[in-house]
Amino acid sequence: MSAFATLRTWGDMIKFSHSVFALPFALVATFLAGRNMPGGTPTLFQFALIVICMVAARSFAMTFNRIADAKIDARNPRTESRPIPAGKITTKQAWSFLQISGLVFLAGCAGFFLLYGNEWPLLLAVPTLALLAGYSYAKRFTLFAHFVLGAAIAFAPTAAWLAIHPATLGLPAILLTGAVLSWIAGFDIIYACQDTEIDRRDGLHSIPSKFGIARALWISRASHVITAALLVVLGLVVGLGWLYWAGLGVTALLLAFEQSLVRHNDLSKVNMAFFTVNGVVSLLFGLTTIIDALWISK
Repeated sequence: MSAFATLRTWGDMIKFSHSVFALPFALVATFLAGRNMPGGTPTLFQFALIVICMVAARSFAMTFNRIADAKIDARNPRTESRPIPAGKITTKQAWSFLQISGLVFLAGCAGFFLLYGNEWPLLLAVPTLALLAGYSYAKRFTLFAHFVLGAAIAFAPTAAWLAIHPATLGLPAILLTGAVLSWIAGFDIIYACQDTEIDRRDGLHSIPSKFGIARALWISRASHVITAALLVVLGLVVGLGWLYWAGLGVTALLLAFEQSLVRHNDLSKVNMAFFTVNGVVSLLFGLTTIIDALWISK
């Protein structure tokens, strides 16, 4: 039970379950890029390296965020029970885990060079970690921190495409990256609505604290409309088939449902919108797109 409790504490700190948000989009890019390879798919080792890099990068990013925000979290009733401010994990332990995550990520990037002669992941590894760490400070000076987070996570599809087949990096990767950026920013704005007054008190910047919750929700809705529009263009540019369009249709309905759950005077369903609906969106879109790319529109 002690080992299980420890594992759960660490999982809670890095929000391991949230890997579902970005990983499917990185895998979509992996398989779309893989269609340009001789066999029409990425190799098993390439797939494994993508997963390793994604999990390690996200663990690095979340750990750095928890370290950087420990004092801020301790002053917020919603976040004061997080492992570091609650004393369940020490800052020293968190720094050690951060270093391990960073080294695993670097090793995964090196794997693409050693096994496939692709130097791009290794060249961009340190700048990527810097971007992931830098997000944590964005809300200290800009209300567009939601879009900085979106950009940090949205780099995953572009990075995956570069790792699999850099010669074909182009418009499809850009469209997918843009869609992820606006999707992440849209639901992060919703999530930030919970801390509107806390952010104002502590001098932190966010769209809800600047414009109020009602206007912030409209900005979130506009972001998700952009997401859907970019994914429509992606399907047309790549020439994806009926399963992709079916998945995209359901995805658009889920985004609309997510927006309907939250009102400026009722934030009681924010967690459902943030965790449950976005998890389903990511998994559904990723699964239908990958299957379509592999067997329907290939």
